[in-house]
Amino acid sequence: MSSSFDRRSFAKRASAAMLGGMMGGRLFDLPSLLADETDKPDKHLVLLGLNALARCHEMNYFVDGHRGASMISAHLLCEDNHLDAGCTSRISELFDLNWAKSKLCQPFPEADPDPKAIEKIGTALAEGGTVLRQVGHNVIFAMLAIKGFRMLPEAATPERVDGVCALIRSFTPWHDIDPDPSVDPPLFTDEAASARFILNEASESIDRFVGYGQGFAGHMLTFGQALVELAAMGDVEWAESCRVAFRKYVTVTRLGPDADSRLIPDHKPSKLRPSESEYWERRGDKSVGIGHVFKYPYGYYDLVRRADDPELAARLDAKAYHLF
Repeated sequence: MSSSFDRRSFAKRASAAMLGGMMGGRLFDLPSLLADETDKPDKHLVLLGLNALARCHEMNYFVDGHRGASMISAHLLCEDNHLDAGCTSRISELFDLNWAKSKLCQPFPEADPDPKAIEKIGTALAEGGTVLRQVGHNVIFAMLAIKGFRMLPEAATPERVDGVCALIRSFTPWHDIDPDPSVDPPLFTDEAASARFILNEASESIDRFVGYGQGFAGHMLTFGQALVELAAMGDVEWAESCRVAFRKYVTVTRLGPDADSRLIPDHKPSKLRPSESEYWERRGDKSVGIGHVFKYPYGYYDLVRRADDPELAARLDAKAYHLF
């Protein structure tokens, strides 16, 4: 997130909000984890997101896991796309108004980092990789946790790592049908080809589910992007271990709405996008849902950048208001 955000101000607010009710053991001092040099990006949302991902298995693993994942996604959305101070400050404010001060995001006791943290999370992911589990959230959350711990290695304490692994193992099978043989994504190491495949599937899904909500298209972006990002980080084996599950998800999405699908009003056409501060200023203080408003645009812009296909980007942008 932009270094223009006042880190000292946040640390004071967070410390005051989280001090009450804490008992036993020293707690990580936020400024000690988040270096205060002005040339380094602020990572407070990454730490809050890791806390949430590590704790949510004790709460509502699915809903609260979304909240944790959205914090890390929001940081990456701001940093990777160089969003201006208006965007970053409003996004930080939205988290501060909703989840940052909650039990979900409270600090963990201080401990030495687990040297096998990343390996343990990858192993937990690969254990169930071929099974389609709850729209691919085991993959999405694992990738964001791995990326978050690489950004803040001091935060990869045994308690946090064990919590994330418990979360990844919590997801249950969902529409775990045989994949259509025609669904054959490129290798995830081929970033451009994979991104184009995912974006084209998302584009077709938007059209297919008009009037039924855009969860399928949104999760095509986040599930697919998680696999591409895992491969880009060098975790190719873990990404490819989930290939069959992703093929199943594409197969399910291509089926479109069924007779029991719930009608959901479409978003009104708008030219505002999450890359603009006005988009976030217009969003109400409590209108963040469970975090898709941050996760979808992170996956979307990341894939558009990797695809490097102006025609595809323009075609998607024309209908992106359905997602945002």
